[in-house]
Amino acid sequence: MPAILKNPGLEGQTMRLAGALLIVYLVWGTTYFAIGVAMQSLPPLLMNGARFVLAGAVMLAYARWQGQAWPTAAQWRGSALIGALMAFAAMALVVLAQRLGIGSGLMATVVTTMPMWLALWTRWGGEPVPLTSWIGLVLGATGALVLALEGDFSSTVLGTLCAFGAPLAWSLGSYASRKMALPAPAMASGAQWLVGGLLGLLVAALWEPGAQRFQWSQVTAASGAAWLYLVVMGTLVTLNAYLWLLKNSSAALAGSYSFVNPVVALCVGVLLGGEQLTGWVFVAMPLILAALALILYGREALAWVGALRRPFKANRSAAKA
Repeated sequence: MPAILKNPGLEGQTMRLAGALLIVYLVWGTTYFAIGVAMQSLPPLLMNGARFVLAGAVMLAYARWQGQAWPTAAQWRGSALIGALMAFAAMALVVLAQRLGIGSGLMATVVTTMPMWLALWTRWGGEPVPLTSWIGLVLGATGALVLALEGDFSSTVLGTLCAFGAPLAWSLGSYASRKMALPAPAMASGAQWLVGGLLGLLVAALWEPGAQRFQWSQVTAASGAAWLYLVVMGTLVTLNAYLWLLKNSSAALAGSYSFVNPVVALCVGVLLGGEQLTGWVFVAMPLILAALALILYGREALAWVGALRRPFKANRSAAKA
């Protein structure tokens, strides 16, 4: 059993952890394609802001239905900070990067810096990050870089800045969600998303030309369906699973989705977008699998190697004596 499952309060949650990881790995890998379809007839900032306003309203209603109390003033401040960083800044920068000409290969590679930033904030915050996790993060980023050779590495200066800013903002919000005092999970999610979404709508109304001229009649059926998919699966289901992982697993494990998502995104592109594979995926997959193994089982592997070495050391000591 991985060391992460041996932490206090996590016994008996193996299936829940595995389910949350599977959701984050698979669903978020499909959202790259969905965002591209949604932006065919929806302005990026307006699309993203409306997504989180609706998801936040649904989560707040669900939290109240469950009897959860409204956040205190301090909890609203914490939720607002996290929502501004994750639901607004990070997601807005992702869609802007895609709109500003960042190719899929470069975007997928840049996103893999997120767990490294998160591990760095975690380490600076006083939590230990095992050496095996650092090695796993490097391996995973390398695998994602190799995999990205299947994609498009086109870029623009402004698009590149947006691309690198997105994982930085996401990692800061992720770390804050691990440390700050927040209300009950459903209420916290709803408050974060509502604030982030409202910020997105405000910025879109003030500075996004497409949002200022927007007409509902211009939205195609495909874009509308993709947007609803982002609301339901990309946010209500998967972002809740990720926020749970941040609270109940290591920073490295929670952030490991960024290595797997490009694999899923590539498969979706092949199946639905008609993309062609060049073979790099077969080089990248062993690196990504090794990264996940190190993050999950690194401590156990070191302990096993140490146990194997002890008899040899004892025999050598006896021979010298």
